[in-house]
Amino acid sequence: MAESNKQIKEIFDDYRRLLMAETEVSGGMSHGNVLKHRGELEKDIEAWVKFFFPGSAKYPFAPFHKRFFKRIINNPEWYETVSWSRELSKSTCAMFVILYLALTGRKKNILLISNSYDNAERLLEPWRAHLDTNQRIQLYYGDQRMVGHWEMGEFRTQTGATFRACGALQSPRGTKSVDDIRPDCIVMDDFDTDEECRNREIIDAKWNWFEQALFFTRSWSEKLLTVWTGNIIAKDCCITRAGKRAQELAEREKPLGNWDVVNIRMVNINRPDPKNDFQYGTSVWPQKNTEERIDEVLAQVGTSAAQKESFNNPVSEGLYFKEIKWGAIPPLDKFPFLVSYGDPAPSNTVSRKAAKNSFKSNVLLGIHDGKLYIVTCYLDHVVNEEFVTWYYYMRDYVKSKTTIYNFIENNKLQDPFYEQVFKPLFHKKATETGYIISISPDERRKPDKFSRIEGNLEPVNRQGKMIFNIAEKDNPHMERLREQFELFDDGLPAPADGPDAVEGAYFIAQKKMSSLAAGSWTVGYRRTNSKRY
Repeated sequence: MAESNKQIKEIFDDYRRLLMAETEVSGGMSHGNVLKHRGELEKDIEAWVKFFFPGSAKYPFAPFHKRFFKRIINNPEWYETVSWSRELSKSTCAMFVILYLALTGRKKNILLISNSYDNAERLLEPWRAHLDTNQRIQLYYGDQRMVGHWEMGEFRTQTGATFRACGALQSPRGTKSVDDIRPDCIVMDDFDTDEECRNREIIDAKWNWFEQALFFTRSWSEKLLTVWTGNIIAKDCCITRAGKRAQELAEREKPLGNWDVVNIRMVNINRPDPKNDFQYGTSVWPQKNTEERIDEVLAQVGTSAAQKESFNNPVSEGLYFKEIKWGAIPPLDKFPFLVSYGDPAPSNTVSRKAAKNSFKSNVLLGIHDGKLYIVTCYLDHVVNEEFVTWYYYMRDYVKSKTTIYNFIENNKLQDPFYEQVFKPLFHKKATETGYIISISPDERRKPDKFSRIEGNLEPVNRQGKMIFNIAEKDNPHMERLREQFELFDDGLPAPADGPDAVEGAYFIAQKKMSSLAAGSWTVGYRRTNSKRY
């Protein structure tokens, strides 16, 4: 612990040195000019923040930041829950606006609460650092350090504001400033933890502690500002309960609160929708988080992590494919045939945003003794040329052990793209390799994607008859396919391009098996033969 405290001190010593450099002021301003400029800044919160926090506020504020500032400043009695995605500066913006309220004398007793005292202390230390080291604050508001009351975790400023860190479930009763002022501002930051959210009893205890012990440290006759900051990490957690309470207060005849849910990308900033925001949204703060950077970051994590941390959607599993069975597959020469089914999603009529979030896929599967075996797959964001090459990889994988029937999804919307783009690419690849892959376009008029996957594959999986090739368990493409199955749910925004390809291939394999038994495989597919390459 001593070593940890030493490391923390070193971190904040470096932080203070950086603050000194960032907030350097030029001499020569008279006291009168300083007061005049301060008065002008205090009329404009954005200008005030940019002037006093040039290092932290280096990007232009987005509209949702500006609305947050106005709500906090204009409502001394207010209940605000801020569920902004990571990288949208919710904690930093809370610090900005509450230091503004403290330095201008509007709030006098501020409590910062976190999941533990140590974490609350660390979160409060940047506030103290600005008050004792920020040269612009010192010039415009004076030296804020109060001798004898300037410790990490609890301090009082020369302007009369008291700050105190407190951990969840610690006793806050009787909390008053030296001027006998009860808390008039409570900030809940990083209050939930992933581990605690798995235990309903802990969430209940922490919530009851907030509403009973903490909230009523206030004075009934004075205005209280309550601010929760945290993205939604579980369906039931303290931040969601606080959000619902804020929403209830927002619906009063005289509103007393607001729940602000902002995802890293959104279609409509006023209507968070994880499914559509993930597929079609654009950056809500492009000055800081460009589309390219968001793509690069999200590409490095799984869908469930991206949804929880960036789209306020804590999904860990869907309702339909909770267990995926891995097992040994029969030798390939035991299969009467295999189906290689590719989905080049999206079509040329789908938006560019959807294209960036859709996975191209090629699944190799077969049916043996009434079981569906997924032999291997490719599932990734790739260019069209690589998608075409996947069929050749499947051919090399199987060699001559059994017959492969190659299909590509080609509904009416995709057909122009198939004709104009993929047929020439297949021709080019055949010329390069000297081998022609015979491709049959799958022109089935497919029902709703969710209904097809749930209706055709869920029963097979539930009966333990859909088996992933255990020899391919370390294949990242197969791992993505497993993840997409486990996240599959009508209400979730997780992509389902892999399961969609499995359903397409399974549908064809079933028809093939029935046709082989009847000796009439070409029935139902003869009309597609003219479009084979």
